[in-house]
Amino acid sequence: MRPMPTETARPWRCPKNLGLLALSGLLAVLACRPTSPPAPPPASAEPRPPAPPPPAPPSAGARTEDERNTISVFRAVAPSTVFVTQTRIVVDFLGDEQEVAAGSGSGFVWDEAGHIVTNYHVVEGARALRVTFQNQKTFDARLVGVEPRKDIAVLKVDAPGDLLRPVAVGQHANLEVGQKAIAIGNPFGLDHTLTTGVISALGRQVHGVGGVTIRDMIQTDAAINPGNSGGPLLDSSGTLIGMNTMIFSKSGAYAGIGFAVPATTIGRIVPQIIAKGHAEQLGFDVQIDPLGRLERRFGIRGVAVLAVPPDGAAARAGMRGIEQTAEGLALGDVITGVDEQKVKDFDDLYNALDQHHAGDSVKVRLERQGATLSVSMRVVVLQ
Repeated sequence: MRPMPTETARPWRCPKNLGLLALSGLLAVLACRPTSPPAPPPASAEPRPPAPPPPAPPSAGARTEDERNTISVFRAVAPSTVFVTQTRIVVDFLGDEQEVAAGSGSGFVWDEAGHIVTNYHVVEGARALRVTFQNQKTFDARLVGVEPRKDIAVLKVDAPGDLLRPVAVGQHANLEVGQKAIAIGNPFGLDHTLTTGVISALGRQVHGVGGVTIRDMIQTDAAINPGNSGGPLLDSSGTLIGMNTMIFSKSGAYAGIGFAVPATTIGRIVPQIIAKGHAEQLGFDVQIDPLGRLERRFGIRGVAVLAVPPDGAAARAGMRGIEQTAEGLALGDVITGVDEQKVKDFDDLYNALDQHHAGDSVKVRLERQGATLSVSMRVVVLQ
């Protein structure tokens, strides 16, 4: 027999005296019924494991502590970061002069008197300079002074006091590789852009636009692109640790290696520029050639002393310059060391003296006609 089409197929049971009841085929069908399904097996005695707890919600506002710190630093320092643009005069093919935009960079407010600090290469060759604040207000700026050897320039604007919010400057003698670094600037003219990274290395030496090596540079992987130059590099407290200056890239694009002039250098040079219009140049009271033309021509290793003013400290110490003899000009003394530092060229001499202050006494090592001697000299400020 077949089950009814509307039921699930299961075994059928019919009475034993079906033959007596089967008065007709219909009665036989009515007398049969399906059997009950087998009872399910008893449930296992082992308890079910508890359901996993729901996932924890994200932090308040979906922001980590590091994110909140970055946001707070940007809010505090962005109003102190400015956009610096320059114009130059160009002459067209008809001989007419035109003033055109020639470059841009970043800068930051130094004090409430309106001094702005930026890179020297941002303002080099400019005819006119303008500074734009975060609220897009623009002011003409005048150049106070520069120090090309440190790639530092100082401008001044006559802006309302509420816009002049100086960046906090620290000495940062204890900077550590790996600590957070935050860069704010105007890369490619994009207003007030923030990038973050870490201090990748300290004490780097990079050849600057001033013709000498800038030493003790900060290396960072915070993205620095054209237009970032002159902007502040900050720590997690919003304190200045350096000024973004250049990148290392063979293609000209950002490659994860950027350099910043350290805040210790900025804190020493900027007040000198504000006070005198230029940075102090330390040296000895002798005449030398910073370009090293004589040294290159004759293969001299060191810095040749060209002349020694009479009755000066160098003359009293016995230093000699180039002398006229019967056979012609005779080379005098060549400076080959200052204290424990070797001097191979003017770059070495400049950076050896840059670590001192006016009035410091140093040991100067000299080469004179094949002999080596040492004299004691005081460091002076060159005029």
